[in-house]
Amino acid sequence: MPLSAPRLILASTSPYRRELLTRLRLPFDTVAPGVDETPLPGEAPAQLALRLAVAKAAAVAATRPGAIVIGSDQVATVDGKAIGKPGDFERARAQLRTLSGRDVEFHSALAVTDGQRTTRADIVTHCRFRPLSDAAIDNYLRAETPYDTAGSAKAESLGIALMESIRSDDPTAIIGLPLIALTGMLAEFGLNPLIQVEARQ
Repeated sequence: MPLSAPRLILASTSPYRRELLTRLRLPFDTVAPGVDETPLPGEAPAQLALRLAVAKAAAVAATRPGAIVIGSDQVATVDGKAIGKPGDFERARAQLRTLSGRDVEFHSALAVTDGQRTTRADIVTHCRFRPLSDAAIDNYLRAETPYDTAGSAKAESLGIALMESIRSDDPTAIIGLPLIALTGMLAEFGLNPLIQVEARQ
């Protein structure tokens, strides 16, 4: 007899996170969290990412009693300074000029809550960007338009060519939803993708 599963909600409308979560083959809904993402004065990038991940999960959980809610946020950093989503071509060009030939850290924060308890994690990905010419940057931006991506780097597609190397404990973290960490966190709330898949067969 199939096991009943808690209702799962992704507190995000990001198509990248939605695509990643489908890999776990758990049924889920998506809800926009409507959280102000403005950094607090003096807030470190890792703290910002974690705070926003928790805030997004909590905001949706407050309106969906009984659900298991996933919140996530990603912040890119260079020399300890946060680099967010560029929003347009000129800002993206400026970002990539700054990142050219540099070491960049991507903080991919996760929070899972049932409205009563919350678990959280910050998965760090270390990236080395290739030296990038203006022509390479402009061609990339016209091909990808990555204006909704932290650091303007869509690693799941052509943005991988921006990278010289990537080091992380979770290859999905750079795309925005660290599935290895998330699988462990969901298990704490009674959602094991392997068990749930088996139960539905």
